[in-house]
Amino acid sequence: MKSAYELAMERLAKSEPAAKPLNAEQKARLAELDRVYQGKFAEREIFLKQQLNAALAKGEADEADKIRQQLAAEKVRIEEERDAEKDRVRSGR
Repeated sequence: MKSAYELAMERLAKSEPAAKPLNAEQKARLAELDRVYQGKFAEREIFLKQQLNAALAKGEADEADKIRQQLAAEKVRIEEERDAEKDRVRSGR
């Protein structure tokens, strides 16, 4: 008798055909994309944390919360951008 996990994995395998292996160029491009987008996020994080520290120093709690939300949104946006680029590389486009 199969476990629920095994059954789920079988259904997943049926719904998503096996991905073709990546070549060396694609792997290098994926690694490069990780570095580029990690740098983009680090740049935004430094900028926003400076603003956050300034807002906290002034005692502006509402502004600090907005900056924290903006930082979280920027992280999500950059990750989505990176993932879309990686999907293009994987599909060969």
